[in-house]
Amino acid sequence: MQDEERDAWLRLKLTPGVGDATARKLLAAFGLPQALFAQPQSALGAVVGPALAARLQAEPEGWRELCAHTRAWLAEGEGRRHLLTLGDLDYPPELLQTEDPPLLLHVEGDLAALRHPLRLAIVGSRNPTAQGADHARAFAQTLASAGACIISGLALGIDAAAHEGALEAGGSTLAIVGTGLDLVYPKKHQALARRIAAQGALVSEYPLGTPPLAPNFPRRNRIISGLSQGVLVVEAALQSGSLITARQAAE
Repeated sequence: MQDEERDAWLRLKLTPGVGDATARKLLAAFGLPQALFAQPQSALGAVVGPALAARLQAEPEGWRELCAHTRAWLAEGEGRRHLLTLGDLDYPPELLQTEDPPLLLHVEGDLAALRHPLRLAIVGSRNPTAQGADHARAFAQTLASAGACIISGLALGIDAAAHEGALEAGGSTLAIVGTGLDLVYPKKHQALARRIAAQGALVSEYPLGTPPLAPNFPRRNRIISGLSQGVLVVEAALQSGSLITARQAAE
């Protein structure tokens, strides 16, 4: 992807008031973001209204800095860092079948892991019992040994146990995170994140620099379920993100 094209995608993502659904509506009307931003305000307004059309014609705050940061992040990755868009051939086709596919995906690690033939998610409590953590690790280890790629969210508890079980088996694992990929949350998972990037991939829909904001974590669960062919829940409260992930998988 050329710098100008990537910068246009980031501008669309950063424009205030433009969520992924509105972005997809604009892309359907005008094509790629570069063509979209070349439209007169009247044409944009006919699709999204005059207020949002005016915002689209103004540079979002911090956009140029984000573009430079993203270019540097990609260059430092030595071919193992990627920014995928809805129009990219490497974008996971399974996510296109979901109700709300993310506009962008930042990936650090092996892109092939996103197309692994068997992807299973293991999610659950951040505060599991010792038995629950052991179960998650054992399931992940056995399934990874049988050839599955294990998907989870890099959180404390069950998520970490699932990633560790897959890594211990020498298998592949994907971590779908709720921050920018230049950050690791929780911080104690720095080493685990490096191992996942080396043996699978870290994935985020959020721009670099995005901090750990509470609403981002339930939202990323739709990517976990969308990429997975099955979801195993280990110890989860009735009102929890893990059961949201399971419900989304069933849907």
